[in-house]
Amino acid sequence: MKVLLVEDETKFAAFTAKGLREHGFVVDIAANGDDGLGMALLGEYDLLILDVMLPGRDGWSILAEIRQRGLEVPTLFLTARDAVSDRVRGLELGADDYLPKPFAFAELLARIRTILRRGPVRQPSVIRIGDLELEPARMSASRGGARLDLTPKEFALLHLLARRRGEVLSRHFIAQQIWDMNFDGDSNVVDVHIRRLRLKVDDPFAQRLIRTVRGVGYALDDWA
Repeated sequence: MKVLLVEDETKFAAFTAKGLREHGFVVDIAANGDDGLGMALLGEYDLLILDVMLPGRDGWSILAEIRQRGLEVPTLFLTARDAVSDRVRGLELGADDYLPKPFAFAELLARIRTILRRGPVRQPSVIRIGDLELEPARMSASRGGARLDLTPKEFALLHLLARRRGEVLSRHFIAQQIWDMNFDGDSNVVDVHIRRLRLKVDDPFAQRLIRTVRGVGYALDDWA
């Protein structure tokens, strides 16, 4: 899952992003409203987390603009403004939830998962490829009815491959999406995680789903 966090408090943004990444999310950060709007319009995000009071454009206007343009990406306001009128305004603009600061990170995570579980139609609640099933909102996967014991990064990698079913994804693209990093040709981080993922997703089963395209990258599909 790819998240855009629009937050001008540097330490708060870094702490929140770190926690989300540890739970398998890919997180981009915008430190002001204008950058936040631009990234929201150009990026393919599964969730927006917006502060209200931001340098430049505020969170209200960001949400109003993206809704006016027909973008239904789920949105959570995360702000110190906790008056009832502020919450009502956010929900009326089309926010999915409103969490006032300070908060427990566990609550933020639970609210995010709830939003994604009931998210827009474009995000299926279950992704099926052959006998492989993924439930993105619960970050769970199973194959042949048996639950797969995946780490958050392994699930994020499998989910990325499943969402782009049949497409050959380059190592550079995978590294950007999963590790939020520029791929170094000498790095084997993608290959190592693919190998670990195969041990759980492919090796115990007769049919392999993860395919290597030599010199290019990886793809996932039911090739039967």
